[in-house]
Amino acid sequence: MAGCVAQSGDKVEFLSRLDWPAQAHDLGGFSGLELSADGRRFIALSDRASLVEGQLIRTGPRLTRIEQDAPRPLQNRSGTPLTGPQADSEGLAIGPDGQMFISFEGDHRVWAYTGPNRPQPLDSPRAFLGFAGNGGLEALAIDGQGRLYTLPERSGQLIHPFPVWRYDLGRWQQVFSIPRHGGFLPVGADFGPDGLFYLLEREFTGLAFRSRVRRFSFGEDRILSEETLLETSAHKHGNLEGLSVWRDEAGAIRLTMISDDNFQGFQRSEFVEYRVTE
Repeated sequence: MAGCVAQSGDKVEFLSRLDWPAQAHDLGGFSGLELSADGRRFIALSDRASLVEGQLIRTGPRLTRIEQDAPRPLQNRSGTPLTGPQADSEGLAIGPDGQMFISFEGDHRVWAYTGPNRPQPLDSPRAFLGFAGNGGLEALAIDGQGRLYTLPERSGQLIHPFPVWRYDLGRWQQVFSIPRHGGFLPVGADFGPDGLFYLLEREFTGLAFRSRVRRFSFGEDRILSEETLLETSAHKHGNLEGLSVWRDEAGAIRLTMISDDNFQGFQRSEFVEYRVTE
């Protein structure tokens, strides 16, 4: 059911959450999310190499209903559905021309799609081979110039920053690193309509998940500013992994997130929304 009481923090206001039961989509493991500019249409990416498109219905600021189309499997370069180790799709970014980019773990890579059909692989640097099997490219975003940004979920050690990779003019380059604070790991990202980079991070406490959203201003080869917008307590939400940032009719930035239920009955798929207040 939708959340019905808005809660406020220093920089964001919680608006609502809405469960998305498995019988509505026959999927789970949602790890990537993109919304239309008005926040109504969505594309959700499952980590089982499938996409679901649909519409988010709101009453006032609150999510009240989800309408979705049938899932569509992602295909490999041979034109057949992705399966096995190559099917761990995690990050989703959509360019202004509608082209989709999807990042994968395990076989760490990014592929370009004009739909769910045959992809165009982007050349991967050798450094991608060194990422942990389940700690690779979960977060993927595209900026206003059409450049892709990604970073691995794991940096190697608690004190090591996360290397940020940018794809521009046909090649990847590691341009700078994002500082690591505590046990949070990057799982989703988006550039907002304000041109800033929003990073969704997750921490597993052993019993529950915590979520954090940081906002950055990027220069060509360095980070210009960083601030934490949201840091939740354990059990506040599920395993939030996908993030889409958009501007509502009142001009406020909204953060819409989706959770990964890990295909477990005791976890849930849900949409969660916050409004940025400063």
